[in-house]
Amino acid sequence: MIEQIINAGYAYEVNGSVYFDVTKYSANHNYGELSGRITDDLLETTRNLEGQEEKRNKADFALWKSAPPKHIMRWKSPWGEGFPGWHIECSAMATKYLGPRFDIHGGGMDLQFPHHESEIAQSFICNHVQPAKYWVHNNMITINGKKMGKSYNNVIKLTEMFSGNHPLLTQAFSPMTIRFFILQTHYRSTLDFSSEALVAAEKGLKKLWKAFENLKKMESANTALPDNLELDEKVNNLLGELDDFMNDDFNTAKVLANMFEIVPVINSIKDKIIETDALSSNTLARLKKDFSVYIEDILGLQPLTQYNEAFTGVMQLLVDIRKEAKATKDFSTSDKIRKQLSELGIEMKDEKDGSISWSEL
Repeated sequence: MIEQIINAGYAYEVNGSVYFDVTKYSANHNYGELSGRITDDLLETTRNLEGQEEKRNKADFALWKSAPPKHIMRWKSPWGEGFPGWHIECSAMATKYLGPRFDIHGGGMDLQFPHHESEIAQSFICNHVQPAKYWVHNNMITINGKKMGKSYNNVIKLTEMFSGNHPLLTQAFSPMTIRFFILQTHYRSTLDFSSEALVAAEKGLKKLWKAFENLKKMESANTALPDNLELDEKVNNLLGELDDFMNDDFNTAKVLANMFEIVPVINSIKDKIIETDALSSNTLARLKKDFSVYIEDILGLQPLTQYNEAFTGVMQLLVDIRKEAKATKDFSTSDKIRKQLSELGIEMKDEKDGSISWSEL
């Protein structure tokens, strides 16, 4: 690729290093089209590196660097032993594995300029086409409101989040909790990690998943108009916005906000506060379908705890024992089962229809 850029007249070699001629490229192309910034901005962000005096223009960037005698990276090239520049590595890998043009290029906002602008320029000269259809730049991560970085001694690795082994964490968090936490914020907004925020996300995921499980069990015999036209319309409007939010730059935060507006409706139907027929059968079917598609397929969420067959069998046994105890008015045994399960983090609940359900607290 470097040889192609040289042959096209947009790069030059100096003392075994090769530089991309940004000034010449800018004369014929729109360097900075992605970020809306101009070449003068590049001069302000240029790091004080060795070899700056070799460049024709300060804004030019290295495609290949001559390796000093003790430099660990060194490969043979037409210009001598050296190593590739930061930008050209990405263009070469993308072209090799994804082709000259692909759908989505991701990265942090800090890479938009000059890194991604440079990628576009060199890839366009080589492949004569814009490399990516969509550029998706996520915002920065902060920890308790402070930028995350080694210099602040506040970096938290994913493995530390999973184990809880970090001074800023009060407990371990599952990968699914962290996934849910991230989805609650738009990817272009700052993401602030804190133990308190992750605890809240864990509770939120449990609440959403519990409602989803209850929703899957619901059935409606109502095939005509709903009993509650206003509620039926509200649910349909909330569901109808889900696709709009995802089409609006992947706004998962608004998707989840709408789903949480529907959760009380599901809970009220489950608790018999409102009848299932408050919604039409079509609306209930749409609710089940959309929740399934969004929770499982689009957002990729899973329950925090996957119960094996043995555990589920034990819980069913306890449910049966408690039913028998209640039937024989053995309230001591009935209360003991519920109390001890609660101490273990499991809620056993008497439903209005006479059944007994259980779930994690």
